[in-house]
Amino acid sequence: MSLVVLVTLPPERAHDLARILVAEHLAGCVNIVPGLQSVYRWHGEVAEDPESLLLIKTSGERYPDLEARIKALHPYEVPEIIALQYDRALPEFQSWLREALSTPQR
Repeated sequence: MSLVVLVTLPPERAHDLARILVAEHLAGCVNIVPGLQSVYRWHGEVAEDPESLLLIKTSGERYPDLEARIKALHPYEVPEIIALQYDRALPEFQSWLREALSTPQR
C-alpha cells in the first residue's frame, strides 16, 4: 500500500523535518508547499498562523515509524498527520519509492 501523508507545520521547521524523514528512509520524497495560511479552532478560540504543507510519499509498512518520528519532532501539541492511500501510480514511480524506502544493506 502506498500513501501520501499530509503534515502542516511552521515554515521554519519544514525543511529540517523533510530532510530527516528522507534521510531515515521513512519517506521516499517530501514536497514542501510554502505559503499556507491556516485558520483553525484551538482551545475554544479561532487562531490563524502561517504554515507549510509537507506532502510525504511513503508506504503502509513504513507509516507507523513515520508517524512516530513526526510526533517526536513536530513542535505542535497535536500535529496534523493525515495519510491518504492511493492505488494507482506510475509503476516506475512505485518501484522507485520501494527502493527509496528500503534501508541500505551494510
